[in-house]
Amino acid sequence: MTALLSGCGRKAPEDVLSPAVLAAVKPNAGAPREALARAIDSLFTDPSLGETRAVLVLHKGRVVAERYGAGYHADTRLVGWSMSKSVTAVLIGLLVADGRLTLDQPAPVPAWQRPGDPRGEITLRHLLQMRSGLRHLENGKPVATGDTVRMLVLDGRDDEAAYAEAQPLEAVPGAKWEYSTATSVILADIAARTLAEGGTPAARKQAVSDYLQSRLFTPLGMTSAVAEYDAAGTMLGGSYIHATAQDWAKFGEFLRKRGVVNGVQLIPDDWVHFMTSPSPVNPGYGGQVWLNRPQPSGREELFPQRGKRNIFALIGHLGQYVIVSPDQELTLVRLGKSDDPQRHALVEKLADIVQLYSRD
Repeated sequence: MTALLSGCGRKAPEDVLSPAVLAAVKPNAGAPREALARAIDSLFTDPSLGETRAVLVLHKGRVVAERYGAGYHADTRLVGWSMSKSVTAVLIGLLVADGRLTLDQPAPVPAWQRPGDPRGEITLRHLLQMRSGLRHLENGKPVATGDTVRMLVLDGRDDEAAYAEAQPLEAVPGAKWEYSTATSVILADIAARTLAEGGTPAARKQAVSDYLQSRLFTPLGMTSAVAEYDAAGTMLGGSYIHATAQDWAKFGEFLRKRGVVNGVQLIPDDWVHFMTSPSPVNPGYGGQVWLNRPQPSGREELFPQRGKRNIFALIGHLGQYVIVSPDQELTLVRLGKSDDPQRHALVEKLADIVQLYSRD
């Protein structure tokens, strides 16, 4: 029967999209509607990719596709995991723009300011580009030996910045790239010290929360966005910012538009350029943002063989992605749960969606 239908120029029944699958994609989506619907459907139905909870596609600033998994919907807040790092980078950028922090001066961490402490040479640029030189083990074997787990849930959990800042150097500041959630917590602590110098934990939390709301979340319309804080009042800026898929997409669009929202430049274009430019020791990483370029380790976090070099992404644990392609005027959000062995196939599927859009 399949062959007969094919010979008659008609699609076999199993190839016909259900109305529900097609309904996830709007007409005039900027890409072939059926192809886009099929690509999105595979994210939800292919078990080899893990569990997809939300997918959102914006083209030229318009939502052209949106779909949620069972039990999830447009109002569901989902944790960004390491996508939170990019929000922390913007927080620091706002403070730099205000003249309250300086990118290439020693980072204002009191524990590093003692005479003779080599950590006093670490700058904000080093921290943002993950090349502080601090001994931070992101993932340990067994897992409880890694600094990330120790900091988040074990002996460092009550004052995560103190734990992160107490680690010694293992390399000259600026010389070695080392991905580190602890580094993003240090950046969040610097923001809190700047906004509430000498403040209580409650004051630190309130100052950072108010600043983020007034300077970033409210102007972007990210009404769902909330951050978690530890007992010392430090924002857990490496892992625990929560928002809906729509609001994560708004943040991606904010970066795609170089910091402009509704015609207002919220953060200097130069800062977004810094965040999305290759660092000196890892061309695949910028300022708390992943870039579509090969990694020195040989592992590709995105798809440099298939996409433009200026594509960048927020990437979080267990397969959280906000992928931005400026040339294609495209922002793609995928939120869910995919283990490491599933991630390569997942990224390839996301690349399929990106490639449906014109590269002109």
